[in-house]
Formats: sequence, structure tokens, C-alpha cells
Amino acid sequence: MSKQNSEKPYKIQTTALGYKIYHYNNVYSTNDTAKEIAKKTSEERIVVLAEAQTRGKGRLGRRWISPKGGVWLSIILRPRITPIEALKLTFITSSAVAKTIKTMFGLMTEVKWPNDVLVNGRKICGILTETSSKRKSVESMVVGVGINANIDLECFSPSLRDAVTSLQYELGHKIKRKALTRNLLRNFEHRYKCLQRGLWNALLQEWKSMATFLGEQVQITSFDDVLAGEAWDIDEDGALVIRLENGTLEKVVVGDLTLRKQP
Repeated sequence: MSKQNSEKPYKIQTTALGYKIYHYNNVYSTNDTAKEIAKKTSEERIVVLAEAQTRGKGRLGRRWISPKGGVWLSIILRPRITPIEALKLTFITSSAVAKTIKTMFGLMTEVKWPNDVLVNGRKICGILTETSSKRKSVESMVVGVGINANIDLECFSPSLRDAVTSLQYELGHKIKRKALTRNLLRNFEHRYKCLQRGLWNALLQEWKSMATFLGEQVQITSFDDVLAGEAWDIDEDGALVIRLENGTLEKVVVGDLTLRKQP
């Protein structure tokens, strides 16, 4: 491990689920720490939890702002899936986060393709899934979750404040992060077991039921390409299906989605 991760973690064995939790004050990135741990053990259901990340990671190498007060964690898994199916873990995790927040706090949650959870139309959680594979099989997966829990929106740059939110801001008070983490792991574990039992279609339908952008006019930026049209569907592999203005359907595997403002 890196020097910043050298603090000896303590482990908490959760009674119902059997997750091991490695808790740090500060790490560069919980995903990076989890990947280092995964190389040294064959176990799964290990959670790396940090009070703060100094180099938190988002999709496509972006920086994830993660000061003290949030829930920053990564889960080590070893599912029997192919690398191309890794997106399924992102979907079931975002469903688990959305369900947990809605149930615990009564907030209206929604999911946005491919990896965001929103509250009142603003981003409250992002998910980053990284895979270590050998040939056509997955050796380990790390699912990173970042939830803006007890975060003051002043932590974000002015350009981001209209697009992000936190539980503290939405509720007007701080929340108990340990209770949030335990409920999240419980909801995630239920969906993970369903995935292992081959119930992906039901899990995908649950995700779609929270995807309010479906049927709306959207713009997708995918590398150097920009597509505009109606968010038509999510296929069984997790790709976004766009209905272009000429009526043709096109699949997008990687990209950023934004709603198009209607005139």
C-alpha cells in the first residue's frame, strides 16, 4: 500500500451480511486501496471505507471531490461474470443507493445512465466500477460509491453547485453515516444475490422504473461524438438506446447524458 494508506485499519464484521470493513481516515482513493487489497487475498465482500479521499476518482479519469462528511467506500467482489457484464454491478449499486436514500429519508430519488443517483434532479451519488480480468473471466471487481452525505455545498466549485446536492442540504440536518452505510450494504447484498441467481432482467426493470430520463430528449457526448434524440431504452447489456431524429435507433455504451432543454 502507499504511504498514505499505511494506517492500520480496523475490521468490523457485520453480523447479518459478513462484510469486512477496512476503515481509514484518509486515502488517495478507496478504489485504488481496494484494488491493492484484492491482489493480496482471494476473499470478497470486503469494504474499504474512508473519512476522506485526497484523489477521489470519477468516470473517465475525472476528479471526485470527497471531503470529510461523505460516505466514500469501495466493495471488493468476485462475481462469476464476464468483463462485458461489469456494467450490471453499476446498475444494481445505483438501484441500492436510490432505494436506501428514499426509504431512510423520504427523498425522491432517480437514477441516470450510466452511474449516477439524483435527488430532486441533482447529483448526490456517483459509482465507479473497475474490473481486474484474466482472459475472458473476471478475477475481481471493485465497486466504488461516493455519496454526498454531511457535505456543505460550499465544498464544490460555483460551476458545480447547481448540479450537485447532499443529504445535509436536502434534509436541513446531518445524518448518521453508519446507519446509511449498513442499510446500503443490506440493499446491495440483496441485489447482488439476485444477480448471482440469474435475475438480471428483474433488476434491470427495477433500475428502469427509477430512470425518469427515459422517454425524454437527451444529448449524449461519447468521446468525440455527440448524439441527440429520445432516450428510448436500456438494453439487456446496459447500453443506452437512442432514437435519433430520423427514427433510427443507435446504441451507446460509453458516454455522458444530459437532458435537452425544450424550446
